[in-house]
Amino acid sequence: QVQLVESGGGLVQAGGSLRLSCVASGSMRGIYTMRWYRQAPGDQRELVAAITRDGRTNYGDSVMSRFTISRDNAANSVFLQMNSLKPGDTAVYYCSADITPMSGWAPAQYWGQGTQVTVSS
Repeated sequence: QVQLVESGGGLVQAGGSLRLSCVASGSMRGIYTMRWYRQAPGDQRELVAAITRDGRTNYGDSVMSRFTISRDNAANSVFLQMNSLKPGDTAVYYCSADITPMSGWAPAQYWGQGTQVTVSS
C-alpha cells in the first residue's frame, strides 16, 4: 500500500522560514511528478509547486521566488523550502505524487494527510 507522509509544519512568525518534507513508502514501480498543494479554510485547494522526476519545476504565482521545491529520488522524498512567509501562506499543505504501485501498471495520484502551516503577523 502506497503512503505519503508529510512533516515539518508548524507556527512561524511572518518573515520566517519552514521546510516541509514528504516521503513516499510502500511497493512502488515508480514515482513521477511530485507536488505540494495547500488549502486555507473556505478556499479551494491550490497548487503551490511541482517537480518532475528529472528536476523540472514550476510554481504558483503567489509563492514564486519565496518557495523552493526539491526532491531526493533515492529517498522517495520531496521537500518544500518556504522563506519570507506571510500570513496569507497559512493553510494545510498537502503532498501529492504520481505513483505507479507494484500492483498496477499505470500511475495514479496519491495524497498525504496534510500538515498545518500557520504564519502569525
